Amino acid sequence: MPEHVDVVDPAGWTCPAPLRDQPVVVMGHGGGGALSAELMEQVFVPAYGNATLASLADSAVLGLGGARLAFSTDSYVVRPLFFPGGCLGDLAVNGTVNDLAMSGARPAYLSAAFVLEEGVELTVVERIARSMGVAAEAAGVTIVTGDTKVVEAGHGDGVYVTTAGVGLVPDGVDIRPQRARPGDVVVVSGPIGLHGVAIMSVREGLEFGVEVASDTAPLADLVAAMLAVTPDIHVLRDPTRGGLGASLHEIARASGTGVRLQERAIPVPDAVANACGFLGLDPLYVANEGRLVAFVPPAAAEEVLAAMRAHPQGTGAAVIGECVAEHPGMVVVATGLGGTRVVDLPLGEQLPRIC
Repeated sequence: MPEHVDVVDPAGWTCPAPLRDQPVVVMGHGGGGALSAELMEQVFVPAYGNATLASLADSAVLGLGGARLAFSTDSYVVRPLFFPGGCLGDLAVNGTVNDLAMSGARPAYLSAAFVLEEGVELTVVERIARSMGVAAEAAGVTIVTGDTKVVEAGHGDGVYVTTAGVGLVPDGVDIRPQRARPGDVVVVSGPIGLHGVAIMSVREGLEFGVEVASDTAPLADLVAAMLAVTPDIHVLRDPTRGGLGASLHEIARASGTGVRLQERAIPVPDAVANACGFLGLDPLYVANEGRLVAFVPPAAAEEVLAAMRAHPQGTGAAVIGECVAEHPGMVVVATGLGGTRVVDLPLGEQLPRIC
């Protein structure tokens, strides 16, 4: 027998993944997964205490002066600031435009607030500001107000941008996650995972044989084309942080329904599939910035799909599944091998700081 045996103390163990009982903020709290949901539900919703916020939609729909107004705000802390297919500036415009569009609104006006770190080159700030102007013009919105703050060197990460936006919701449009119904057809507007892989390739210095560009784009015109077919689209969501998997899980949970996907129908580009296979990631959880997922009544599904494919931002639109009464609050995928797997809400995020 050895004279000395080390005693293993489990209290000293560490885990690289964030734990759900963390007493401090961890990166996973910003990842759009279970930790983000808990932060909202346990900290912010109780603090502010109103039914509009409690719905946790992409934007709030409010009555004001006889009009239905959509209002949204978002902060952008992407690293690096510039990446294939876009940069912090157009991301900050498109992201808020898309959050408004997911309520069926026609975006109109944005604000832009900058937090600049001391020492950042003014040419970088100018480049970001100009990209925002170009993106705003392309999206049909105007940046009408804003703010600028500067923090000491070492207390920021170059440039952070917060945008808020307002838009008008047409009469007869009621788009929110609680409206998903069994029988709804689930449609995605194009290939998934491009934004997350584009960020990853630059940040980590990885090459996948071809350059992968972000899909960042404004989606309000695409939504307008869909609503022209029928105003009775039940749910729209842009699957950014947490990807398509997290967005569908949130919709299933909010509506008390289930979602059944067909794996072979989900459009995953080869470059994304190869990158995820190499790194052990799931494309369903990789972020997008120019895609939407829609829950459409079956009677209108074919016509809505045709309208999407006729639009530049929806040429790759595909039916990927359906909303079901079984397994409420859960998302399952029928795999290509004939099995079924559960798509759970991720704890945090596979890749942080993607928007």
